[in-house]
Amino acid sequence: MSRISSTFMQKLLFVCATLVLLSVSLLGSLAIKAQFSDGPSVLFSGGPLIAGEMVIGQEPDWSFVRNIRTFELQLINPANSRTLWVVEHDGKLYLNSNYMGGLRQRLWKRWPEQAERDGRAIMRIEGKRYQRNLVRIKTGPIVEHITQAFTEKYPVEMTAAEVEAEELWLFELAPRNTKTNGGLR
Repeated sequence: MSRISSTFMQKLLFVCATLVLLSVSLLGSLAIKAQFSDGPSVLFSGGPLIAGEMVIGQEPDWSFVRNIRTFELQLINPANSRTLWVVEHDGKLYLNSNYMGGLRQRLWKRWPEQAERDGRAIMRIEGKRYQRNLVRIKTGPIVEHITQAFTEKYPVEMTAAEVEAEELWLFELAPRNTKTNGGLR
C-alpha cells in the first residue's frame, strides 16, 4: 500500500513540476515578446509606441481624459512602454506610481526613477501619440488636488501624505516644448 502511495506521490510531484515549468516558460516567452511589441500587454511592459498619429501643435482639451481609465506611456530612454492611470486637472495631465517605498518598487518599478532622470516620453491615448516631459511633483498645493482627482476617479485613496513620504510619486505629463527635461517641482 505504501508503494502505491509513493508512486502516486512521485507522479503527482512530476505533474506539478511540469505545470510550473510550463507556466514559467510561457510567462517568460510572453514577457520577451512584449518587449518587442508596439506597446505593453496586460501583464508586461512593451516596446516603443509606434502606431498612431503623432499629434503636434497646440495642446488639446484634455477634459476627454476624465472618461478614460488607462493610457500607454513610453519613456524615450529606455524605450519601454507601460499602461498607467491618468487624470486631468486644470487642463493638465498627471500620472502616478504607487508602492514606491517598498520591496516591490526596488524589484519591479524602475520606470519612475528612469523618468525622473530623463523625463522625455511618448504617450498614446485613443490611438494618438503625444510627446511629453514627465515632471515629478513632490510638494505644493497641487499635490492635494491631484491625489484627490485620483481618489475620485479610481478605486483607491491617495493622499498628499503618501507623496511627502515618497510612497506615491506624481508626475505631470507636460508638453515636450516645456523647458524641463524631466526633473522636479
